[in-house]
Amino acid sequence: MNKIRETGGAIRRRAMLAAVPGLALAGAAGAQPMPYPVRPVTVIVPFAPGGSTDFVARLLAQHLSATLGGSFVVENRAGAAGTVGHGAVARARPDGYTLDVAPTGTFAVAPYLFSPLPYDNDRAFSPISLLASNAMFVCVHAGSGIGSFAALLAAAKTAPGRLSYASPGTGTVGHLAPELMLDMAGIDMLHVPYRSGGLQTQALLARETHAALIDAVTALPYMQSGELRALAVTSRERNSKAPDVPALAESGLPGYHATNDFGFFAPAGTPAPIVQRLADGAREALNNAEVRARLDAAAIDVIGGSAEAFPPYLAEEGRRWGDLIRRRSIKPE
Repeated sequence: MNKIRETGGAIRRRAMLAAVPGLALAGAAGAQPMPYPVRPVTVIVPFAPGGSTDFVARLLAQHLSATLGGSFVVENRAGAAGTVGHGAVARARPDGYTLDVAPTGTFAVAPYLFSPLPYDNDRAFSPISLLASNAMFVCVHAGSGIGSFAALLAAAKTAPGRLSYASPGTGTVGHLAPELMLDMAGIDMLHVPYRSGGLQTQALLARETHAALIDAVTALPYMQSGELRALAVTSRERNSKAPDVPALAESGLPGYHATNDFGFFAPAGTPAPIVQRLADGAREALNNAEVRARLDAAAIDVIGGSAEAFPPYLAEEGRRWGDLIRRRSIKPE
């Protein structure tokens, strides 16, 4: 009897809902997910303003603000090879309102170099998308007398450990990429870390060091002014902005490649619909003609890709740089 009364009650309730126009629709609408974003979104850049990571992040934030109907605001939180800002995202509420754009050195190198990290790099993030890639040029001062990569190798072999190279800091790709170069070439040079890419470049211009691997967006103006000479580029192929500069892979180091890639991340546990909305927005940004033109002008290559394709890439980059760190016994300085 109770079961029959409950069934009858359910029927009466459905009849009442049907009899009140719009009530059933209101209930269905209430089940729909909340719109996103409804308040400003913070996009953390784990480095100081002005670098290539900052440039990519600001372009992305500008486009997302225009297309997703919200405000995406870049906030710079520098420190510890990017792990300060990246860690802030790891600890943020997973609601889509704290994100970050981080480079290879932060998401693939730092976990193997700075241990233990204050966050679990494998579990603390929801990867959204790979964004873009910035190659580096192997540079020397124009007055150094070194005119080719072969000449740099010869000079380093003649005086092992006497020649030095500048980096934008321990644990950055500007540090690990030359270590990979030295490892493959079988030579030794002294590592001199600086606190930023700008200071690294100024050190080479002042002849405080003999060489540096400088990102393309920073190096190109000095190459064009004649202040720095590029001996090779670290991408798999030559850079369209400097087609006369050979790739390291064709300069005696076959298979060499090292670029600074930029990824888009949210905290782990961010709802899948929000991650997908952000991934779609990033893809639209990278396909936008104006965005692509600005990236191309800065010698930054578009990569893109889905949220699903990003984790395998992260794992492979981690293995590659982790192996190098162990092989060369690289330690934080």
